[in-house]
Amino acid sequence: MNDQRLRNFARLAVATTVATYLLILVGALVRASGAGLGCPDWPKCYGQWIPPTEISQLPAGFDPTTFNPMLTWMEYANRLLGVGTGLLIVATLVSALRHHRRRPRLLWPTLGAALLVGFEGWLGGQVVRSGLQPWMVTAHLVFALVIVTLLLYASFHARAAAHGGEVETTDPRRRRLSYYTAALLVLTLVQVAIGTQVRAGIGAALQADPELPRTEWLAQVPMADTAHRATSQVVLFGVIALWLWMRRHLGDETRLLRNAQSVVALVLVQLGLGALLVYMDVPVAAQVLHLSAASLLIGGLTLLGLQARRESASA
Repeated sequence: MNDQRLRNFARLAVATTVATYLLILVGALVRASGAGLGCPDWPKCYGQWIPPTEISQLPAGFDPTTFNPMLTWMEYANRLLGVGTGLLIVATLVSALRHHRRRPRLLWPTLGAALLVGFEGWLGGQVVRSGLQPWMVTAHLVFALVIVTLLLYASFHARAAAHGGEVETTDPRRRRLSYYTAALLVLTLVQVAIGTQVRAGIGAALQADPELPRTEWLAQVPMADTAHRATSQVVLFGVIALWLWMRRHLGDETRLLRNAQSVVALVLVQLGLGALLVYMDVPVAAQVLHLSAASLLIGGLTLLGLQARRESASA
């Protein structure tokens, strides 16, 4: 019975993690398409729980020149997905409280994710009310990435417990790997936050001048853009150095090495997409893929660090 409850919890936690990743992807699409203010108020949209579909349906007090039905419904769909994801996170917490209170690796991450998702809902409203202040947009994404990391942590340990128990490694090489990976994870979060600040700064510039040519977008945020490029190179150097170290000291750990190679590949994809953003004047598709790859990179580093702490990499 206990194993079945663990498997059920693991499935729920994985589904919640996938939903959170999907929410991040949709949020990136909303931001890149300029739909961040598709609903100018919060929690309602143009003063209604069901948004209007045409200008004639706008309530009094709203400027009809700001209304774009496609952007409005993109933003509203993002909000609905956020509500659904929040409910999944709460359901995961309820399951942890009911059946796994004595498993801190399941309980505390899900509790942290539930508390943060409530904060994220409030922060999302403040982002809209602030007119998409860059630092608020950045904070909104960073907390979303923290939430998905907590859910990955709970999912990993639930699956590990359901498939043979959780055995901490005594191998000093593996422990060292987990510390290196944690440091890279923090560095990557910082790098993603700077990148979000770049896009948020561009968004602020576009609010001031909607006709600003794409060729001049990055010129509006020179310091953040330079910092983002520099930290991306540091992340690339770090993951390559980590992979080389693993080949030398953990060459017999095939699965760990494969996962490290996936992390390196994601960083290279990130750099390629970054080059597209620079040399093709920030296309929407590249923006969405760039952020999506960043989210997957953070997940890959999280899983690599967690696997390094286990006696066997089979979980």
